[in-house]
Amino acid sequence: MKYKILAIDDEQIVLDSIKKILNTEGYETDVFLQAGAGIYQAITKDYDLVITDIRMPDIDGLQVLRDIRRFKPHMPILIITGYATINNAVMAMKFGAIDYIEKPFTPDQLIQAIKISIEKAAQKPHEAQTIIHANEIMNILERGAEDEEFAHKILHDGAEALDSYGLTGPEKLAIITADVNWIEDQIGALAPKHKQWLSKQ
Repeated sequence: MKYKILAIDDEQIVLDSIKKILNTEGYETDVFLQAGAGIYQAITKDYDLVITDIRMPDIDGLQVLRDIRRFKPHMPILIITGYATINNAVMAMKFGAIDYIEKPFTPDQLIQAIKISIEKAAQKPHEAQTIIHANEIMNILERGAEDEEFAHKILHDGAEALDSYGLTGPEKLAIITADVNWIEDQIGALAPKHKQWLSKQ
């Protein structure tokens, strides 16, 4: 079977390397320097896997993960990370990324990571892209707006600061990436102080 892969990275040399490796192995590969264009392509076309860098200047990998999975919760997303962003990549896995691969990677490491990711995705249940813990989310928003220490903890610890609330990956990701529109679509208009706090995340 010929798999279709989409890769998003802000470094052309990385994209060129990915495309060369995958084309040699018989994969059909599209690459994008701009995360926004890559997201649009991912949600409007059919792919078997998306590969994205975790740190990019326009839209970071967590937002790529969030926006693609809103429309395609089944889509496996493999994170590319450098040593300095491994913690972010691990956090992305808590939010629904299938795995991560560290730069610099060899052709064999990339191919192996893709194969494993596609296999894992076939066995992994899809997380609902709806809010099912509305009360907990409102508690977090209220506490974040009023408690500076808690707000600071979320800003620096990310998902770990939210673990005690029992939220789903998509719910945590919405808070960490300040997805105001999605939250309001699910539970109604937020108070200005809640939106202001989210915007600082």
